[in-house]
Amino acid sequence: MKTEAMLTTKTNTFEKTKLELNEIQDDEILVKIVATGVCHTDATVINDEMPTPKPVVLGHEGAGIVEKVGSHVKTLQSGDHVVLGFSYCGHCDNCLEGKSGACENMVQLNFSGKNEDGETPIHSENGEAISQFFGQSSFAQYAVVKETNAVKVPNDVDLRYIAPLGCGFMTGSGTVLNALNPRAGSSIAIFGTGAVGLSAIMAAKVAGCTTIIAVDIHDSRLELAKEVGATHVINSKNVVADEKIKDITGKGVRYAVETTGVPEVALSSIRSLSVSGECATVAVGSKELSINITEEIMVPGKTLRGVIEGNSNPHIMIPKLVEFFKQGIFPIDKLIKFYNFDSISKAFEDSKNGQTIKPVLVIDETYEV
Repeated sequence: MKTEAMLTTKTNTFEKTKLELNEIQDDEILVKIVATGVCHTDATVINDEMPTPKPVVLGHEGAGIVEKVGSHVKTLQSGDHVVLGFSYCGHCDNCLEGKSGACENMVQLNFSGKNEDGETPIHSENGEAISQFFGQSSFAQYAVVKETNAVKVPNDVDLRYIAPLGCGFMTGSGTVLNALNPRAGSSIAIFGTGAVGLSAIMAAKVAGCTTIIAVDIHDSRLELAKEVGATHVINSKNVVADEKIKDITGKGVRYAVETTGVPEVALSSIRSLSVSGECATVAVGSKELSINITEEIMVPGKTLRGVIEGNSNPHIMIPKLVEFFKQGIFPIDKLIKFYNFDSISKAFEDSKNGQTIKPVLVIDETYEV
């Protein structure tokens, strides 16, 4: 079938193009995309920082309505509302232990342009293979995805708001709730208050952290951080963040989340920890960081860990976040601004310059809750 999509090539960032989608296989579904978030990870492919071959249809925070299901699909049917998550194999050691975010085949399944069968369901009208992204390629009117990529959500929840749960919001919240799992009453610092950082702050509040410190260089973002749960804010343009954190806490925080990928910020996040503190880093960055392992990590007994997709299984985490949103304790609507499909370049520009925390492209403008 034909679908209209935003095609990214070596010469054009976005070109609205008619493409062909394969008929669904037995374990696949066809989804009509309602909305999709814009994420920094999409930009890393545009900028050739990640290995996805071009031409490609990007987009990996899609939400929509199931139109057709394959004969082996058991958990979904036509008419179901779904949020699309990342691809994972389901059979490596980490997947079998419930750690889908640490799937050993994560890069291959999400960035190679092909699914687990070594194929892409997207082609040009003349038959050229188009890379699929994160098993979904949601910058399009329709997507063919594996059953495992789609998480059923209640039909009465606005898909335009919950589309970004599939990556950015799940990464931030899952890093806190799944990877760090802080005790109620503990302290945490969040470095960077973009979509990932702000969702981490929300999750820290849900977890019962009583000292939640947000660090950024933009006062407007820090004000928003206070709205969604931060108890203290630090503008690191004006002070040394880790020193200020120790002034606030007396000894450093028990937990930290680093979302920026900036080496100096990463080092500051490690130094902000108390003895035996734990820092999780989720950022994609290209610059190296040199540290004295003995002085910064071993002697104070600190832990530095990388976290992918919030150590989340989408089928467990996304329904939790939807319920948090419905209850008003995960106010992602405060972070979102809607753009029409043709304004995709503006959405990326506003995301890059910080004007919008989480741009969401509304692809189906006829959609109503």
